[in-house]
Parts: sequence; C-alpha cells; structure tokens
Amino acid sequence: MPPPEAAGTLNHMSDRNVETRTLRYFVAVVENLHFSKAADHLGVSQSVLSVAIQKLESQLGVKLLHRNKRQPVTLTDAGRTFHAHAVIALQHIDQAVQIGLLAARGLAGVVKAGFVASAVTSGAMPGLLRAFRSEHPAVRLEIAPMDTPTQLESLKSGAIDIGVLRARREYPEGVDAVVVHVEQLAVAMADNHVLCLKDALLPQDLAGESFIIPQFDEKEGFLEILLDLARQGGLPERPYLRVKDFMSAVTLAAAGYGVVLAPNSIFALSVAGTAFRPIVGFNREIKLALAFRTRNNSPAVEALIENVRANRRRG
Repeated sequence: MPPPEAAGTLNHMSDRNVETRTLRYFVAVVENLHFSKAADHLGVSQSVLSVAIQKLESQLGVKLLHRNKRQPVTLTDAGRTFHAHAVIALQHIDQAVQIGLLAARGLAGVVKAGFVASAVTSGAMPGLLRAFRSEHPAVRLEIAPMDTPTQLESLKSGAIDIGVLRARREYPEGVDAVVVHVEQLAVAMADNHVLCLKDALLPQDLAGESFIIPQFDEKEGFLEILLDLARQGGLPERPYLRVKDFMSAVTLAAAGYGVVLAPNSIFALSVAGTAFRPIVGFNREIKLALAFRTRNNSPAVEALIENVRANRRRG
C-alpha cells in the first residue's frame, strides 16, 4: 500500500493535468539529484527548473522533494511514488510518439488480409508477406481464410485491407488488383482411379468423368474453366457436384465421387487416398491477385501494395 501522502498525490493527479515538459524536468532532477546539474542536462536555467518544480508541487498539493543547500536533493515518500509513475508515463508518451511517426511512414500499424487456400499452398501468400515483413517488421498482419467473393465484399466494406484471391477480369468499383502468382491446372482423383495410370492428362482423357467444383455462386471461377476444358476436349455436358472449398472437393474425390479441376498447388494438400495429375494441352492458367481499395488506405497498406508491385517489377 502506498503511504497516505503518496495516495494524496495520485488523487490530485486525477483532477489536474501535468505537462509532459514538467514531468521531464522532475525526472531529470531526480536522476541528477541536483537542480544545477539537471538544468545543464536539460539546457534550461536553474531558476526556470526550480520554478517549474515548485509549480508542480503546488499543482499537486504535495511536497515532492527535500531541498538541502549543501546536500543532494532527496525524494519525499510522495515524490518517490510520483517519480515511478512519471517515468512510466514518459515511456508511454515516447513510445506513442515513435509509433505515430512510424505509422505515418507505413512502418507500423495493422493490415487485415483475406486469402484463398491456394494462396497458401502455392506459396504466394507466405512469399509476399515474408518480403513485406523484412522491410516493415513493426506492421502487424491479421489474416483470415476467405473465398474470393467474400474478400471482394469485405474490401468494399473495409472489413479487410487487402485480399489474395482469384484474379478477375473486372473488379468492383473502388477495388483494383495486381497479379502475384500464375500456375497451371491439375486434376485430383482417388488414388485407385484408372487415370492414375497416366503421368499427365489430356482434356479428352476426362471424357465421362464427374467433376466436383469448388464454386461460390459467382459467374467467374472453375465452372467457367471446366466449360472451356469440355469444349476443347470435346467432352459431353455432364452433371457436376458443387462444393464450397477445395478441401471438401478433394475429400470427395478421394472417396471416389468424382475428379477435381484445380491449380497445380493442390498437390501440396497431400490428402490421404488422393492422387494428382497435371493437365497438358490446355492453355488456361490460374492467377492469384493481390486486391485492394484504390482510396483511403493506411500508410501501412499502401506500403504493402508498393512492396508487392516493386517485387513484381524486379521479378
């Protein structure tokens, strides 16, 4: 328990504002235990420093220092408690100023990001975040898995700042994107499927297969790519099974419910009972893009966008 005099000091502090400069004056006197030395350290006159401490004691309504002409300055009980809190307060103020300066330069802050699964399995998401972190270690990233349509809506609403998603021919008003990764297509199937006998598949090899499609009630996506594949391979139109994510699709493929058209990075899922084969002779590519708002981004978000663009120019 602090002594009664210290408790009185804290009660007075709740009713009065003390300038940061005055706190620094007081701490300097305590650290030097001498008004003259503290004044030299601060670059002010001794009289200015003495008056400031007297005003502080008057403002708080309590004596903080014992002044002895031929002896070092000593602290009262209240002064000792006040000094401990003053040091902590100044540390917080200095830290706030430093963080504010860093944030204004994009070197601190928070960036909220959404990502599709293949942004991780392809290495695109870890790669771009690693490159950004090396130059902006104080920026905190908050990431969440999210399908492409949800990311686009979340960008518009401000729920996220960036998204790593399936590239689109067009983006909503106020949203732009830069491609960060390109890969070819593959097929996932049960490991006892007859197509496993082949090292690679042609579009016509898929005739008669039932497809499982990760589709999110959108016009663009893997259904559109599948229709192109069917046209190129001369495949008849067949019913397909629609699911919400690649993990669900691959799980059903492993159980023999059909095959999954997916980016090459699906190999990284390594689901038990599943085999993967690349498709050759089909020129569609799967692109991942970094999407972002075109206005009202924080400096940290703008720094990340510019970092990605710079790496793309170098790459």
